[in-house]
Amino acid sequence: MKIVIYPAVEPDRLTALLETADGRAKLVNASTMDEVLAEVTDADAFLGKITPEALARAERLKWIQAFTVSLEHYVFPELVDHPCSLTNMRGLFSDVIADQVMGYVLSFARNLHIYVRQQIQHRYEPAGGESARVNNAYGPAVINDMDRATIFLPETTMLVIGMGAIGSEIARRAMAFGITVRGVDEKPQSVQAPEGVVTVSGTDRIDEELALADWVVIAAPHTPHTHGWFDSAMFSKMNSKSYLINIGRGAIVRLADLVQALRSKQIAGAALDVFETEPLPADHPLWDIPECIVTPHTAGYSTAIAGRHLAVLQDNLGRFLSGNELKNVVDKRVWY
Repeated sequence: MKIVIYPAVEPDRLTALLETADGRAKLVNASTMDEVLAEVTDADAFLGKITPEALARAERLKWIQAFTVSLEHYVFPELVDHPCSLTNMRGLFSDVIADQVMGYVLSFARNLHIYVRQQIQHRYEPAGGESARVNNAYGPAVINDMDRATIFLPETTMLVIGMGAIGSEIARRAMAFGITVRGVDEKPQSVQAPEGVVTVSGTDRIDEELALADWVVIAAPHTPHTHGWFDSAMFSKMNSKSYLINIGRGAIVRLADLVQALRSKQIAGAALDVFETEPLPADHPLWDIPECIVTPHTAGYSTAIAGRHLAVLQDNLGRFLSGNELKNVVDKRVWY
């Protein structure tokens, strides 16, 4: 057998893949597209990003392993129609991204996003203003502005949109903080939700689910269906106390409509790690909206990812060479 790799992987990764192949396949670690085009004709599998030109030359390709989770910039019509199996890297980031989501939630609940700004200004003042200072030696005697400025998590509900591996891990962490969790998924019948999730509805029920949620977390993939999904009409379904969190795909949220929803107080706030345009332009209004947290597509960053990535490559390579079922096979028509 013959396996083409492109872009070329580092020497230590190539060594690990050669050990997995154990002489059962020739591995071509291609460093240029010219090398890919010369070698792909008789390749049985391809690891990395294939192009339409390379696919057209492949005469016996059975499997392609993408190096990424997202496939919206990977899939093209000829690949969709090709009989080969396509697998991706889903499952690597679930706990890491779930931690980031809870970081956003805790920031909003405890006003940390406000206090970071106040620290830069050297302002020692509780969120809620001067009236929040009406405390006695044992804390506030009555419910005052400072109490209202914080959010008690067990009194809130989170809606996780996209109950895959990442969405499920977000649900587990949220429930650990006492948050009531509900889910929405395009294929609710196939979801194995963590114990404690109240319900997982289909996307046809999203309007009523949005109305119930204090935290709306987008963990869905970018597909033809979800492109531009969250627009002004969707924001109008959310309640005025709710926060939008997007760690799914930037193309899902219409940023101009989000800016309007925040400025008009239609929703309470938003935290985004992904954007329609990346990097987010320096003059974009979201930078200056206090109720918005902007992070630069870093939710998946972790020292654990590189090792997990290699483990998936080795596992699927071993499965392919042994004739066993591949992991993370995707439906090319819907990009996940």
